[in-house]
Amino acid sequence: MREQYHTSELAERDLAAHPLEQFALWFKEAASCGDIHEPNAMVVATATPDGRPSARTVLLKHVDARGFVFFTNYDSRKGAELAANPYASLLFPWHPIARQVIVTGRVTRVGRDETAAYFRTRPHGSQLGAWASAQSSVIGSRADLLARYEELAARYPEGAQVPVPPHWGGFLVVPDAVEFWQGHENRLHDRLRYVREGDGDAVGHGWRVERLAP
Repeated sequence: MREQYHTSELAERDLAAHPLEQFALWFKEAASCGDIHEPNAMVVATATPDGRPSARTVLLKHVDARGFVFFTNYDSRKGAELAANPYASLLFPWHPIARQVIVTGRVTRVGRDETAAYFRTRPHGSQLGAWASAQSSVIGSRADLLARYEELAARYPEGAQVPVPPHWGGFLVVPDAVEFWQGHENRLHDRLRYVREGDGDAVGHGWRVERLAP
C-alpha cells in the first residue's frame, strides 16, 4: 500500500518563532479540516529505565506556554514508567492532511489543583470510570469491572460530587524538541525540527530550527 502526497512546501521562513505557536497553527488546521477524528489524539511513548518501550493513544487535554498536558491513572503502566524514567515522546498522526508532529521532552506531574479543575469538567461516567478501573492491572473479567462501576454509581449518583482519585492526575510534557513533518511526493518529505537552546523561553535564548532528511 502506497500513496503519493500532494502538498505545499514547508519552508523555514514560514515557521512561527516558537514551536508551541507553530503547533497551535497546525492543530487549528487539523481540527478544522473535517477529516481527522479526534485531532487531539496522540501516541504517547514511554520507556522503563532499562529501555523497554511502550506506547498507547491518549487524548491531549491542554497545551500552553509550558507544554502539553494529558491525564491518566498514575498507577498505570505509563504512569509507573514516567515515575521511573520521566521522559516521553508524543506523536500526532494527522494522516488525512499528510502531517505529523513529534514531541520529545521531560515529564512532570501537574499540581493537584489543576488536576481537580479538569476532573470536574469530565462527564459523570468518566469520573466514576477513573475510580472503577485500576488501569493496566490484570482483572478477572469485564463483569468484575462493570460490577465495580455499578457499585460506584450507586455510591455517587448523577449530580453527586465524585472525589478526585488520589491515583489519577495530569502529566505535563515540557518539550526539548518538536518536529513538524509534511508529506510530499516521492517520499521527499519536509521535516523541520525545533531544538531548545538553553532555556528556550528565557530572554536571550530560543529555539534552533534544523531540517532533517526524510
